[in-house]
Parts: sequence; C-alpha cells; structure tokens
Amino acid sequence: MSKTYHLTAPLSDADITPLKAGDIVYLTGVVYTARDAAHKKLVDLLDAGQALPFDMKGAVIYFVGPTPPKPGDPIGSAGPTTSYRMDSYSPKLINEQGLKGMIGKGKRSQEVLDACVNSKAIYFGATGGAGALLARQIKSAEVIAYPELGPEAIRRLEVVDFPLTVINDTYGADLYKIGRAQYEVF
Repeated sequence: MSKTYHLTAPLSDADITPLKAGDIVYLTGVVYTARDAAHKKLVDLLDAGQALPFDMKGAVIYFVGPTPPKPGDPIGSAGPTTSYRMDSYSPKLINEQGLKGMIGKGKRSQEVLDACVNSKAIYFGATGGAGALLARQIKSAEVIAYPELGPEAIRRLEVVDFPLTVINDTYGADLYKIGRAQYEVF
C-alpha cells in the first residue's frame, strides 16, 4: 500500500529513506533543472576540479527543458524529459556530490539504481504530457548557469506541492518492475 508524503527540498537521508517505490510525494522547496547538455557540463567541471554552479548536496534535479513563459508566469510548460539520457552522469553526481533526488520519466540504468542504493538517492517520476499542469506548481524560475543552452539552461526553481511518484527508492525497488509483475502471465 503506497503512502503519501510532503517533503521540502533540499532532501536528507532521513527524508528519503522512508520512501518506497509507488509512494506519492508532494515536493516543496528548491529544485534545479538540468538535461543532458547541462549534465555533461557539470561532470566536465567536476573532472576539471572546478566548482559546480550550485551545491549538489541534498539537491533535487528535474530533467526538464521548459517552454518560454507567458507574460506574468515564472515558467512555461515544464513536463519531464526521458531520464535515461542522464544515466551516464547521474551516478557521479549521486556518489560524489550528494545529489539526493532526480525527477523525470522512464526507466533508469542499473548503475543509477545501484548509486541510489549505495549513496541513498531517489528517482521520482513526474507525469509526462502534463507540463502545463506541473508548471502551476512552480512559483519562481531563475537561470543560474549555461544560459547559452536556452531551454536546457540550469534553472533554480521554487516549487510548492509538486506532485511526484517514487519510481526507484533507496532499497533498489523499481515501480516499473513491480507494476509489470502484477500483470504478467507466467
């Protein structure tokens, strides 16, 4: 039976270890956006021994490239992008920098799942196709790095009750496998 949680980012181990695949989370606080081009830049900075543009410890990264905002809105449509494109970068950010949460859609690699278990991180799913609705929960958005990437620039978002589902928890459970197993015929 899934549970519902209200959490505030940045996240700690104590925040995420009670979560299980299938739980619902309403997230409030600071979330950063980054897609594959930004992830590559972040990892390149780390490999060069340089500082990141934000403190990754406890951070949550939303895999999104939002559309331009309408006048008066902080952000345009902000639906999740397919997460596997970040799989080659995520373990380093989790294991070495303390990234605690990722938001996207779709399955993750075994390396990411292992990093979530070993370093206590969580992967949340956001509803694909609901970008306009999700944007309503984003109260502010500010580009903080890589403006040359346009929609893929890193943004600092302030979110309130951002609706998420736990896909991969800190124990290695995978909601996609759990859901499928319920309906497979052996």
